[in-house]
Amino acid sequence: MRSVDARTHNAVMSEPSESFTDDEYAFLRHVRFGELPPAVRPEDRVALTETDPRRDRPEPAGEPEEWNLRHGAG
Repeated sequence: MRSVDARTHNAVMSEPSESFTDDEYAFLRHVRFGELPPAVRPEDRVALTETDPRRDRPEPAGEPEEWNLRHGAG
């Protein structure tokens, strides 16, 4: 099997020899995603508020006295 230098191979794969026109890209987007929904008008937009509990921190477990024991406080 013929060996290919990784840098050469990646460069060839990532740089197309010809580019699509804007119309061709629009057609490809349409083929991939279908018809897009209409844009939301500015007067129909609403500010989002967080109603669910935060997911970046776990729920506290136990009582405050237990927290002090676990964290070495007081």
